Amino acid sequence: MGELQLKYGCNPQQEKANLKFRDDVIKVINGNPSYINFMDAINSWQLVKELKKATNMASAASFKHVSPAGAAIGKPLSDSMKKAYFVGKIELSPLACAYSRARGADRMSSFGDWIALSEKVDKATALLIKKEVSDGVIAPSYSKEALDILLAKKGGNYNVVQIDENYDFTGEEVRNIFGITFSQDRNNYIPSISELSNIVTKNKKLSENVKLDLLVSIITLKYTQSNSVCLVYDGQVIGCGAGQQSRIHCTRLAAEKAENWFLRQHPKVLNLPFVKKIKRPDRDNAIDMYLLDELSPQEQAYWKDFFTTIPEKLTKEEKSEWLSKLTDVSLGSDAFFPFRDNIDRAYKSGVRYVVQPGGSVRDSIVVNACDEYGIVMVNTGKRLFHH
Repeated sequence: MGELQLKYGCNPQQEKANLKFRDDVIKVINGNPSYINFMDAINSWQLVKELKKATNMASAASFKHVSPAGAAIGKPLSDSMKKAYFVGKIELSPLACAYSRARGADRMSSFGDWIALSEKVDKATALLIKKEVSDGVIAPSYSKEALDILLAKKGGNYNVVQIDENYDFTGEEVRNIFGITFSQDRNNYIPSISELSNIVTKNKKLSENVKLDLLVSIITLKYTQSNSVCLVYDGQVIGCGAGQQSRIHCTRLAAEKAENWFLRQHPKVLNLPFVKKIKRPDRDNAIDMYLLDELSPQEQAYWKDFFTTIPEKLTKEEKSEWLSKLTDVSLGSDAFFPFRDNIDRAYKSGVRYVVQPGGSVRDSIVVNACDEYGIVMVNTGKRLFHH
């Protein structure tokens, strides 16, 4: 049995912390990952492993505090998305595309993230990771070129973890809370396209691309702190509302993040006049503030220093016009919708496809709301709470 002594638990005052595992499962190649790092690593690895299995495509996730800020499969990027994701002139492999999408979903939340990659890390992906503020990465293997790049990150202290890609676990999960032991069978449910057949709305048209998006949403939800709602477009998460007590707040949060993601691709945003050698986190903060409707005098004084000239902000009308182009978005929910308000809000942010467990006494009301908008809804019968 392998064991790692960790510097502390979730907080420095929790001085005793360790990790136990089968000897050949985990190898720390570099760095000194923390308790929270490993929680992110193990959860994010399960996500990308299952995402690759379900889609047969390279997969990546960006994790913060045991929930994904982004997750994606390795679909190619358009030129505008490359610009929005700041990937430069690097020739992108499928894995690099997946990572770019996962990191590009919610760049503010991905600051200082943990990265999970479904397959051998190549040079292109490592070059992208090199540029970002990140705590560490987990993957089944690394090319020599990729490893050399990663080992030089953070002054040689970047956390690099290798995991046995064939390792799996189907038994009982055990945890101790306040001296009381909890146990449950692991949630071994992995969705497949064949399970997206129970369409409960009048509109029953699902393309193969949409089915992939629905799978991305379901698998992402499986490793997102509940309650959770996830919006997906073109193979990547574009908004994740995690850990909210009310489902409508999950939907609002996910939708707001999706809108922010889309606004970052507006031509005015892509051509903002940043000062030379601006740091990537400062640039991300500047864009986020640029998209706010109003700034206080203090915020304005801070914000203007990021630009060579003060840019003309997007008007509410320009935002509305641009967001009207966001459509064909897929939404997943980890549990049933108790009210139609979730559908009403989601539709405003381009949602046209929904996957959820179903099972509410108000299912008919929710289905009727989807029918009013022409939304396709799939019921899986599988709740995906994760705590």
